Amino acid sequence: MIKPARGFVLIQPLEADEVSAGGVYVPERAKDLPNRGKVVAIGKEPLEWLESRAPDTGWEIRVGDIVYYKKFIDNKIKKEGKEYLIVPFSDILAIDG
Repeated sequence: MIKPARGFVLIQPLEADEVSAGGVYVPERAKDLPNRGKVVAIGKEPLEWLESRAPDTGWEIRVGDIVYYKKFIDNKIKKEGKEYLIVPFSDILAIDG
């Protein structure tokens, strides 16, 4: 298992939809880069976050969550035929659900 360093999250990107919300087929070259994925592993919180946050708040992302992240992440890793991204905590934009 890949364990991310402090301040990073390991994400498995989800495939882009093949059919639009309106039911129209989206060709491969027209698809946006996926910016949604499943959290596979989480590193420790960045040190600067530990110093600045209130004591009763915690990191709200959990393994298994579907998250949205900034589109142009270039930290790709392939292991056992699967592709993963190493994403800084600060590049995670939202949790789906």
